[in-house]
Amino acid sequence: MEITAQEGLLGPLLLARSAIDRSAALRGDAEWLERAWADTATRVVVVDDGQALVRRSGGEAKLVLLPTADAPDGERYLLGVDAEGIAYFAVAAPLADSTHTGSLKRIVSSLAPSELEEGQTLTTGLRQVGSLLGDLDAGLLVYAVALDAWHSTHEFCPRCGSATEVRAGGHVRVCPRDGSQHFPRVDPAVIMLIHDDDDRCLLARGPQWPEGRLSVLAGFVEPGESLEHAVAREVAEEVGVRVAEPRYMGSQPWPFPRSLMLGFFARATSTEFVLDPEEIAEAHWFSRAELLAATKSGEVRLPSEVSIARRLIETWYGEPLTGDW
Repeated sequence: MEITAQEGLLGPLLLARSAIDRSAALRGDAEWLERAWADTATRVVVVDDGQALVRRSGGEAKLVLLPTADAPDGERYLLGVDAEGIAYFAVAAPLADSTHTGSLKRIVSSLAPSELEEGQTLTTGLRQVGSLLGDLDAGLLVYAVALDAWHSTHEFCPRCGSATEVRAGGHVRVCPRDGSQHFPRVDPAVIMLIHDDDDRCLLARGPQWPEGRLSVLAGFVEPGESLEHAVAREVAEEVGVRVAEPRYMGSQPWPFPRSLMLGFFARATSTEFVLDPEEIAEAHWFSRAELLAATKSGEVRLPSEVSIARRLIETWYGEPLTGDW
């Protein structure tokens, strides 16, 4: 089965959704930012080390969005404006901090028992609820988590070591000593499903994963390297297989902490494995029948549906599969 970029991926990339205008032109407008913050319609997502408050009911989930009057103190980042003109911000603050206004606790205590599942934890992250959130909430949380991850590791100037200051609605950090500006960074990573001339796909397990947990191959793009060359290099380094005809299929942010996953399919021109033991514990070729049987039996568990890896596997297979990590 030949897979082409025109066919597209089977199902949406769940962390690539958004329903806001990022409003880049407004980030430097200090007066507008203050007016937006004072607007009672403006809403805030509080983010703490990749976590946020989520209200879950059955198979759906929604972010707990606060009015600015109830938001805790912390660095604030403009996320954008929706089609109704409502502005959204993220605030970086401890979710369990008992010293702020207590608004988060009031909201949690106001939830009806029917809104929570047995043993439900309200503080959660993208991996757990990304597939349950709607387009607006998914986009807001991915954006907030990504910005918070960058800010938390760039508090000091890499040139002189001085503490930097947040500007432009959270999209720049400026060094007050040398005037240098530092912008949020994204690390591009290729992720690829390799298939061979016998119509099999390649899945592998990292040494840190438990047995049965398999996925496609992935790796970071190196300086001065094209995406296509990164695909071929990573596959050769990790499993010793040579590939040709890399075809780009789609991308989605993966803010753990700041990756952008660029999905590819590629055809193997060799099939013998030479594994890098530091990267790969085992690798296997699967026909469609073999993969279906392995997932049904529980022998193989696949990445969660929020990942682009799952979309690549299911697109190759031709329909959804069961057996999440």
